[in-house]
Amino acid sequence: MPPYTLHDPLWLLALALIPLTLWLRGRRSVPVLLVPFAAAWHRPSLTSSSRWPACLALIGLVLLIAALARPQRVEDKHEVHAQGYDLMLCIDLSGSMQAEDYEKDGEPINRLQAIKPVIQAFIDRRPGDRIGIVVFSGRAYTLAPLTFDHDWLSRQVSRLKIGLIEDGTAIGDGLGVALTRLDQAGREQGNQRKGAFVVLLTDGANNRGSLSPEQATQIAKSRGIPVYTMGAGKDGLVPFPVFDEAGNRIGTSRIMADLDENALTTIANSTGGRYYRVDDTKAIASAFSSIDRTQKIEFQAKSYLLTTELFGWFAAPGLACLLLATLLICGRRSPSALQVSSLSPQVSK
Repeated sequence: MPPYTLHDPLWLLALALIPLTLWLRGRRSVPVLLVPFAAAWHRPSLTSSSRWPACLALIGLVLLIAALARPQRVEDKHEVHAQGYDLMLCIDLSGSMQAEDYEKDGEPINRLQAIKPVIQAFIDRRPGDRIGIVVFSGRAYTLAPLTFDHDWLSRQVSRLKIGLIEDGTAIGDGLGVALTRLDQAGREQGNQRKGAFVVLLTDGANNRGSLSPEQATQIAKSRGIPVYTMGAGKDGLVPFPVFDEAGNRIGTSRIMADLDENALTTIANSTGGRYYRVDDTKAIASAFSSIDRTQKIEFQAKSYLLTTELFGWFAAPGLACLLLATLLICGRRSPSALQVSSLSPQVSK
């Protein structure tokens, strides 16, 4: 037999008001309308059948109070065993990410525009993972903590744009914040963090921040968290948009790419991850696909699969009882009213 529960059981306290009201009603010598139809419950002129309106009203009130307590039937409750990871995406939003060395449908696009759809596809392929996002430029911030709500996460990815943070490339700070977000009680064994990794995507060399990439690497290594690094952009001179003071684009210039591949390779190799050079959109997709094949861990979570509301089963008959009680009382009072009217003396002019 499926279990039953009440979502708002405190409403049942209202049932205690019914006998209290009846008791107070019985102590009064003059009929007073304390609850619906109470004035008709004790009229001595009515026959024994007049108890029906009172009984129906009482049953209706009890049923409506039970409906307000929201009875529910739980169809299935069990432990779910799933596989998944906790992972943080650490994304560079520095000004150099505006370099337009990628193409889509034959048109040049900047580095952020190139990686956003691939990040979204990566999120979509990992429904069992908790994913978070850290963004960095001159400083590092958490855009999204670890979450299973991938629809909300997708909305955060769509909000990504260059210029949200003061310019610079604080790789060490970005990685450090991502590692802090992976602190989770219950998923650590000794000093080792189980089932977690970081994906660090940047297009430049570290030039800002209070934490150096080497220091952040040692933290990740000591905690057993692999860091997969991805270097975005092409080597050499790359096209870069030029804007005026009002933010309007006025042309295109060339800048020299300053990606520090040696540092990114060291971070990956030291922590048990891997470095990918992504100089076109296909390489980005291939890198994410390779990370997607990472070994998963198993965890447990309790879940209610289906809950059925039983509100209507109580509310509908409760309202029907009150309506029927009203009709019975009105039906009994109408003849009396006619009789009084017929016996009233006529006043002659």
